[in-house]
Amino acid sequence: MIEFSRAAAAFGFAAGATRAVYQGLRRRRDEQWERTNHAGRAVDLYAGPAVAAGAALGVLPSGARGRGAAVLAGLAAGACGAYDDAKGDHRRGFRAHLGALRDGEVTSGAVKLFGIGAAGLVAGALLKERPVDKLLAGVVIAGTAHFVNLVDVRPGRAALTVLALGAPGLLRGPLAAAPMGAAAAVVADDLAERTMLGDAGAHALGAALGTAIAAANGRAGLAVHAAGLVAAAAYGDTVSRLAGSPE
Repeated sequence: MIEFSRAAAAFGFAAGATRAVYQGLRRRRDEQWERTNHAGRAVDLYAGPAVAAGAALGVLPSGARGRGAAVLAGLAAGACGAYDDAKGDHRRGFRAHLGALRDGEVTSGAVKLFGIGAAGLVAGALLKERPVDKLLAGVVIAGTAHFVNLVDVRPGRAALTVLALGAPGLLRGPLAAAPMGAAAAVVADDLAERTMLGDAGAHALGAALGTAIAAANGRAGLAVHAAGLVAAAAYGDTVSRLAGSPE
């Protein structure tokens, strides 16, 4: 009951903080944070930084073990995603960005790949004691960040994915509740195509959720999650490259 109360408080605090940041950003309006979505409608990207801030603020007062790792992973992933939102180009898939890096060009996708990966490893090291567990936790955190971004191809999908994946961990405490609260605060606007999470929001929510998953699992669970996320990333990279190829 105590853990559920702490989780409920984190959910509500994250949702309220996200909504406040989101409304504040919408009042300011900046053309750099406006896009045209898949249906040709004008939307903003304010939900992205809002959920990154909300998820971090939601977990901070909770006293939960691992909250430092969750804040670090979520904010770092959000910052890398925001950089890609601002500087991203037409190239899709990890291989395209790694190929550009071999040619001496540092793309926004490469910054995102290595930045989120490094943040995941640091967060994993904060969560676990043994080297193997630290590495697996880092893969889970970074992999979940990339997975949530991978499914963010239509309005509301990333936010709904976070709510669905986080639900089993809700009873275990605030780490899963905070990103869920942040996602819940903007999902209606996302579905209504008034805003979108962008890479900033999807990666931030995924990294925060990944931290909750890593914290709740031992080595066997971490290995299973890591394997599934690596497989999803490989599949997503293949699909991205095919989608970006000329017919």
